[in-house]
Amino acid sequence: MKDSFTYAVLGLGGLGSAACYWLSRQAGGDVLGLEQFELGHGRGESHDHSRIIRKTYHTVPYVRFAQQAYAAWEAVEADSGEQLVLKTGELNFWPEKTTLDESAYNDSMAACGVAYDSLDPAELRRRFPQFQFDDTVHAVYQPDGGLVAAIKANEAHRRLARRNGATLVDNMPIDEIRQVNGGYEIAAGGRRFQAEKLVIAAGPWTNRLLAHFGLELPLQVTHEQVSYVASPHLEEFAPERFPVWIWMIHDNYYGFPVYGAAGVKIAKDRFHPTHPDTRGFEPDEKNERDVLRFLADHIPRAAGPLLYTKTCLLTHTPDGDFVLDRLPGHPNAVCVVGATHAFKFASVIGRTLAELLTDGETPADISAFRFDRNTLALPGVWNLPQG
Repeated sequence: MKDSFTYAVLGLGGLGSAACYWLSRQAGGDVLGLEQFELGHGRGESHDHSRIIRKTYHTVPYVRFAQQAYAAWEAVEADSGEQLVLKTGELNFWPEKTTLDESAYNDSMAACGVAYDSLDPAELRRRFPQFQFDDTVHAVYQPDGGLVAAIKANEAHRRLARRNGATLVDNMPIDEIRQVNGGYEIAAGGRRFQAEKLVIAAGPWTNRLLAHFGLELPLQVTHEQVSYVASPHLEEFAPERFPVWIWMIHDNYYGFPVYGAAGVKIAKDRFHPTHPDTRGFEPDEKNERDVLRFLADHIPRAAGPLLYTKTCLLTHTPDGDFVLDRLPGHPNAVCVVGATHAFKFASVIGRTLAELLTDGETPADISAFRFDRNTLALPGVWNLPQG
């Protein structure tokens, strides 16, 4: 294995793997990817069978970026020869009292030409009888919503990057990053590598790597979980019959059709702070009870025995927006933080990172994701994310 590359990507979860792929399309064997754990590990943010993909967002730039995300995934599907995005439709349930702004979502979609249907309670019951809500709840249905096959997508990005000549190495924790002659020297796993340009995609461990540059972001890492429930009526929750869905409040519930496991998937955000190195892997029993109660009350034929619960981490920014930018003072180094909702954007984020380093610019509107925005300069100013 050589030790000198044009590009080095640090972190090979969902976003870093995508960056390796898109860089390798142009640079081939001049791409190095380093992962501190084994490839495909379950300690971070990017594992499990499915993640929601959707065009329902609260600002025009996010909706535009989501549209670009679908196109990026289509390119990866064409290159890999496998389906990674499954459109099931998406239902957003709007209760009478919510902490979110429904008009911001609907107006942003309309401005971007994204079609959606507003469903009153009667129409909601007619079209989606699996759900049971009272007449205070209405819904918005967007037919392009669905899921990304997360494990398969990560593996596809890495497989294609290697096919293009990239070198991907796991079990390589980063010990040191030094700027040398305009490039970077990286000490990892007992070896030293040189790279002209750098991508930091370390998720919950971002600040550990930024410390080598004298930088720190006001990030908060939380312990989250998803549960799979062994409904006796799984055929009613197949992807062609049951959409992905979100209960539109902060600390929301959300769920998926049957995919990747013999159960209906449901989760409830809880934003429980933890540390990525000392977090536990045991599920939170109260969270499990909450999601099982929600199923019994509102999707009763999905209710059943708990199949299993899987834990994960999420990395939050104060405003809920991504970090996707060059490091201050380092035009040849870029950093990304997914801010809890990036997996649906993983491939287009990887493409954007590659564009910033190979072309010096990107056509994507990343103005809201800059390092120098006010909310990143004021640690302790926390607003729960809209996304």
